[in-house]
Amino acid sequence: MSKLDLTDRVAIVTGGAGGIGTCIAKAYAEAGARVVVASRKKENLDGVVGEIEANGGTAMAVGCDITVPDEVNGLIAETVGAFGRLDIMVNNAGGGATPRMPEDTPYDEWQRIVDLNLTGTWLCCIAAGKQMIEQQSGNIINISSVAGTKGHPGMLHYSAAKAGVISLSNNLAFQWAKHNIRVNCVAPGLIATPAMVKWGVIQPAEKEDGTPVPRLERPPDPEDVADLCLFLASPASDLLTGEVIPIRSWTRLDRFWN
Repeated sequence: MSKLDLTDRVAIVTGGAGGIGTCIAKAYAEAGARVVVASRKKENLDGVVGEIEANGGTAMAVGCDITVPDEVNGLIAETVGAFGRLDIMVNNAGGGATPRMPEDTPYDEWQRIVDLNLTGTWLCCIAAGKQMIEQQSGNIINISSVAGTKGHPGMLHYSAAKAGVISLSNNLAFQWAKHNIRVNCVAPGLIATPAMVKWGVIQPAEKEDGTPVPRLERPPDPEDVADLCLFLASPASDLLTGEVIPIRSWTRLDRFWN
């Protein structure tokens, strides 16, 4: 049996309606996990669940706003009610904002971005952690960003929140090791999600003269993030906890200020 096998594991993936979250959910289902995909609008998950089931997997959709404690608690309760346990919690839901100067950042925007990226992740960690403490086992994977490691001058609130996710992960890894709960953090750089492609942020695969751009000079795809999350969810990484693992190619923007 492969060390990447997740047969009979139960996983929740928040932000599962597109991009990275959808790819993680599909990768887990292909590895044998029973997957719960969550998003604010349950109807946005129908296609993901349908595709997983069409490929022989098991999936369930749950509507959940991760910034609302009662909804987060309901997500965990519904998952345990359906499958009896929770083995893997992937806190992928989050979002950015329009870049602006720090002094021009409105309070309500600061609060919204911090709630979505940090407070929501904390709520999900605590709710999942309570179930995992009861089981005396579990695996939490928090999706941060390289903006949380080096900063993002155009989005102070986003980078501060993502740095908070890294600190949160490290603290929980220390506190919950005695319960056999692993907590790790993935820090993507620029990822070629459908939204980034649509907005023209992702460079073409070929240069102007038609020669291909070297793979390591192009941003990773969402599937590449899913591969890392599969490794972190699997027995292959059973001694990794409290780690922050970036996933990025060699793009200067993901490593330096300018």
